Amino acid sequence: MSKFLLIDKKINRFNKSITVPADKSLSIRCILFASLANGKSKILNILESDDIKSTINCIRKFGIKIQKKNKYYEIFGKGLGGYEYKKGITINAGNSGTLARLILGCLVDSPYEVKLIGDQSLSQRDFSRVLEPLKKFGISFKSKRGLPLKIRGTKSPKSIKYYENKSSAQVKTCIMLAAIKAEGETEIIAKKSRNHSEILFKELNIPINVKNKNERDIIKVKKTKKFSSFNYKLPGDISSASFFIVLTLLSDKSKLLIKNVNINPTRTGIIKILNLMGAKIKFRNKRTLKGEAIANIEIKSTKNFKKISLPMRFNSSAIDEFLLIFLVAAKADGVSFFKGLSELNKKESPRLKWASKILNYMGVKNITTYDSIKIYGNPEFKLNRSIIIKNFLKDHRIFMMSTIAALTMGGKWKIYDKNSIRTSFPNFLKIIKFINSEKHE
Repeated sequence: MSKFLLIDKKINRFNKSITVPADKSLSIRCILFASLANGKSKILNILESDDIKSTINCIRKFGIKIQKKNKYYEIFGKGLGGYEYKKGITINAGNSGTLARLILGCLVDSPYEVKLIGDQSLSQRDFSRVLEPLKKFGISFKSKRGLPLKIRGTKSPKSIKYYENKSSAQVKTCIMLAAIKAEGETEIIAKKSRNHSEILFKELNIPINVKNKNERDIIKVKKTKKFSSFNYKLPGDISSASFFIVLTLLSDKSKLLIKNVNINPTRTGIIKILNLMGAKIKFRNKRTLKGEAIANIEIKSTKNFKKISLPMRFNSSAIDEFLLIFLVAAKADGVSFFKGLSELNKKESPRLKWASKILNYMGVKNITTYDSIKIYGNPEFKLNRSIIIKNFLKDHRIFMMSTIAALTMGGKWKIYDKNSIRTSFPNFLKIIKFINSEKHE
């Protein structure tokens, strides 16, 4: 199979209905929580990607049985102290920052040293953000910078009070997982971020209290002896849906319905931002499943986008979708400005830098600093050049953003590292092919 994708014409007009795979971060959370529960959990519609395979492999190394049956996975949890492994164990998180950071919280009481490794991209990412609070619990670790790192738990983890200032749901969840094994009550004062873990805690009756004060979440978690296994059907991922939302908005006379998508308010920043810019994206058939809001998303092509100077309060709820928002800004009428985005450069690749680079390749004027980007939009923008995208650390979102740009902006594109989508969205190109075909569901 070719390692690159060639696109030399825009997508055809379409009117389709699709579903997208389950949320990666919620899939990983469900597997980890089930591994700590008592008894057999059944998880339906788990995302089957490389990051999920890494998660399953890690959990199996800790002696937890996981098996696939038809469209669901059975996970046989052995309780909070149920991980069984030998000294000198090494676990590989692959490309998954979510797995790597969350699993460390599960190991707060590990009796033996555990070595954590990952791929080239993950090894360069910042782990001090989770090691700092874990050290307060009593964990010891050896790490130069990033991965590999060696971590060893403590027999009696102590509850802590921690100020989380990075709007990181990974940091928050890591602390919460450690807190359920720590004596007393742990308090986290956190900037707003995804709240999937808090919802799962409540659904599983794990002692938690969440209050909002001065634009921060005050999260209190008490030690628990055990929690029961559970059944869960995962909804579609808003991040995966976002590629097709923007594909539709920027295409000519097209319409799309995306069914059964998780529209958790901490994740729908892209919808709010695009609607502020002139899109008309609607939620249909809203309902609640296991504490999570679910809906069908209806999108129609949009010709006239407005410029935006985006308030920073939207950032955390759209952090994974800004690459797509920047494409829309390139077609907006006027100059759009986005700030407070340094976190984008701490992802699988330095995404803010790459966004600027791709816009430059396209001929879209932009001014970028370490944490901001100003994009000079043009509603009449047309692309008539050849573009090559490569050496982006195999970042799946860079590949998919480039694909959407190629299908909607024109030009001739050669996009490398096609296999990068296996990290989070293996059937991305199959759905693109379906949308561009004459087939219907």
